[in-house]
Formats: sequence, C-alpha cells, structure tokens
Amino acid sequence: MGPMPVQDDARENQMIQLFNLTVPEDRGRSDIDAHLNIDGRVINFELKSTTSGSVSTVRDFGPDHIRKWRDDLHWIFAFYDKSGTKLQQCVYASPDDMEPWIAEKERYVRPDILLANSLPGLVTADMVTAILGEKETYSLVDAKWIMKNQWRAAQYREQQDVAGGYSLGRMTEILQQRARYVILRGATLNNPHIESGYFEDFEKITEEHASKLRELVRAYLSKASATDDATA
Repeated sequence: MGPMPVQDDARENQMIQLFNLTVPEDRGRSDIDAHLNIDGRVINFELKSTTSGSVSTVRDFGPDHIRKWRDDLHWIFAFYDKSGTKLQQCVYASPDDMEPWIAEKERYVRPDILLANSLPGLVTADMVTAILGEKETYSLVDAKWIMKNQWRAAQYREQQDVAGGYSLGRMTEILQQRARYVILRGATLNNPHIESGYFEDFEKITEEHASKLRELVRAYLSKASATDDATA
C-alpha cells in the first residue's frame, strides 16, 4: 500500500476516532485499515470515504482482493460533502452485505482467472530454450530476464536448484510462473467503484457512531453464529 493522500488520511483518522477503532501497529504496510475489539473478538475493518457518492476501491482489483475481502472483512463507508471536509453520514457493511458486490466482480474476472490457472501448464522446456538457448546451467541474469522485477533477490536465490544457477526444469517452472503472473495482470479491474445505489437500503449512521457500530456488528455476529449453528 503506497502513501495515502493527506486529505484521505485525515478522513480515515476521523473515522477511526469517531468509531473508536484501533489502528494496526504496522499501519501503512498492513492490509487492514483498523480493528474493532468487541466481546473478546478482533474484527478487521476496511475504511473507505467518498465525496461523490460512489466509492472507489483499489487500482488493480483481482483474485487477491477477492480472497482478502471475503475473509471476514467488515467495512465502514464515510460520505463527505464535495469539499471533503464535512462528514454527512456513514454506513457499516458486514461481509454478507458486501458479498453480492464481490461476487459480481468475481464473475467478471473469472474467465481470465481460469486462463491464468490453466495456460501456464502448457509452457514447456522447448519454450525456455527458444528464449534462452540450450545451457547446462541457466544464470541469475537468465532468470531475471524472465521474471524481471517480480521477485526480490532472496527469491532468486531460493529458486536456484543447481550450483551457480538454475536447471532447465527449474527455468521451465519459472517461465510458467511468469506466464501466470502476466495473465493475472490482465485479469485485474482498474479501480471498480461501488455505486451509491448499492448503499440505498443500508442504515445510515449520523450520530453516536461508536455505539451504533457495535450494535450493528453484534447483530451481524449473532446472526452469523445462528446460521453456523443451523448448518452444523
């Protein structure tokens, strides 16, 4: 996660204070914006704000975000006036509340994900030799030509399977990984927005933010627990 614009950062801090949330110790590197400690549980929160009604999400939305957002992640959306300084209302969304939107986006990228999971298996050793020529041992330079800046130095070292470099078999695996990465890059959506209409039937929070949030989270947890018991 890169540096946050100053105004976005200020709005996020306001949300954290209003809802009495806890900031992760590694905020800035963490995938989690904030935590809510409630009834002995720690609830992970994604915080989003908007001045236009619709909410932007992430620049390159793909399979990793689908997994992350389905992993018991809760959301708070804050709606500001056009200047971005006056908070008008907030909305809490549980994992169940967000599932229809996530499922719709997953359906959109599913064909590309299927290709990314299937086509790399068609990459062969012949393709490696067509690119790099026939060698007894392939060098770090060869591996970097395939993977470019996708790996860190430690990963290149870990993948070496023969003295001084990589075997043809290992280079084939590396080219397969590169193929999957390239296809998945094409499977991402550029900042899909959650349209304002999606929140139409959600309860609007305009006062006593902290207590209202805890009331709504407890209601969700109670419902989720009852569902789990019924299907156990």
